[in-house]
Amino acid sequence: MSDLLSRRLALLSKPAHLNLLTQCLHGIERECLRVDSQGQLALTPHPIALGSALTHPQITTDYSESLLEFITPAEPDPAATLADLEQIHRFAYSKLDNEYLWSPSMPCPLPEEEVIPIARYGNSNIGRLKYVYRKGLALRYGKTMQCIAGIHYNFSLPEAVWPLLQVAEDDTQSPRDYQSERYIALIRNFRRYSWLLMYLFGASPALDAGFLRGRPHKLQQLDDHTLYLPYATSLRMSDLGYQSNAQAGLTPCYDDLASYTDSLRCAVSTPYPAYAEAGTKKDGEWQQLNTNILQIENEYYSNIRPKRVTYSGERPIQALMARGVQYVEVRCLDINPFLPMGIDLESARFIDAFVLFCALQDSPYLSSNECHGCTYNFLTVVKEGRKPGLQLQRNGLGIGLQEWANELLDSIGKLSALLDQSNGGDQHVQALAAQRAKVADVTLTPSAQVLSALQANKQTFAEFSFQQSQAHAAYFRSTPLSAEQSAQFEESVKQSLADQAATEAEQSGDFDTFVAAYQASILALAV
Repeated sequence: MSDLLSRRLALLSKPAHLNLLTQCLHGIERECLRVDSQGQLALTPHPIALGSALTHPQITTDYSESLLEFITPAEPDPAATLADLEQIHRFAYSKLDNEYLWSPSMPCPLPEEEVIPIARYGNSNIGRLKYVYRKGLALRYGKTMQCIAGIHYNFSLPEAVWPLLQVAEDDTQSPRDYQSERYIALIRNFRRYSWLLMYLFGASPALDAGFLRGRPHKLQQLDDHTLYLPYATSLRMSDLGYQSNAQAGLTPCYDDLASYTDSLRCAVSTPYPAYAEAGTKKDGEWQQLNTNILQIENEYYSNIRPKRVTYSGERPIQALMARGVQYVEVRCLDINPFLPMGIDLESARFIDAFVLFCALQDSPYLSSNECHGCTYNFLTVVKEGRKPGLQLQRNGLGIGLQEWANELLDSIGKLSALLDQSNGGDQHVQALAAQRAKVADVTLTPSAQVLSALQANKQTFAEFSFQQSQAHAAYFRSTPLSAEQSAQFEESVKQSLADQAATEAEQSGDFDTFVAAYQASILALAV
């Protein structure tokens, strides 16, 4: 543990400051495919009974019309966040009829690419922009990759923590710049240590054989319909999952917020030859928003993002440049198919301690060699993280995964203890102990348990996943929402449909002009 971390912990553990860590904010976005009664991709439209995917604050779609996304509000207590998420699941299941939510991250057996439905958001210009953006994703990466689901964990430290640390460290930047600098430092440390999350929470060591569409691969055959790697933790996060040749050279620099936003701004305004050859329109129909490396900022596939709540009509880069970083979005978490919501409170409490460790630990700039080492460690763990004696790279030297993991857990344990001291109880320390057990016994990891279940029950990936989906459906349907909770959701559905109708009725101007203005909003930042 660094001296800087020790000083920061000592400051936050003082009686006058101890209450601050009860004010961290947590939010979860959970993606999940809808499947039919046979465990096949549901080709039905997004259920109108769930509201407007364009305007409902908690229930929307991601890439596909079949890919639901549930979004919780930000809450200071992760237990409240998960309670919110559970209510959304229960409401959704009350409207799904004979459909189910697919239990893991890797998709169900998929139909032909052209059959997978792209999400639609109505006839407003913003709704059409969201649709054309997704058409562009299909053109660039194929629809199959876009059907992978995950959990995004949003986390912020209390705003009052930053001036406290800034004064203690005699930092003379503006408060906004200091806060942004500390969040970017958090992200550098996340790059260093996120391999640990993949070992502990990776839950996608196998997939349906049809997912690869006949592409060459180095996976092994578990059965006629299932491919896997024996020591993999998260094939979702490997080069078999989210991948992009155009983005291969785009690794934003995390030295400071300005270099990060500059790299993304450049990517959304620089043409990429293969996309330029395809063009934005074909036979008069839009097929991508532009021909640049990224159509919009969110197209960049990263394990973690600096974020700021945007104003209406504002782009993410604009918000970050104008007002700095407000929170981080952790994007590398697999859905655990053994858990009804894909994540549980024990996992959330450890992730809190892990992200706080990344925020408060010393975080020097990443050299080119260390950057490559971070990527190597992450990709090695997602493909062979449970391999006995696995060696990672630290400071140019080899170190055993188990040894390094235990060292990190020792340091993260200091944050777990501080969180318990702040919140009362011992739940964070208990959550840490559960992760220590996984390091000591690899069979306790979700990825090992998935493979064990497949082999013990002689099930294909699809059979196991659908069985879990059915079990989760029974869990949610066994305890319906209260009349009051149900009424609140029904009102939010009604309001979202009214909001979409109003947006469509009130807009002015044609779609081509709207897209041009959207593109210009980024080019205007190039000063």
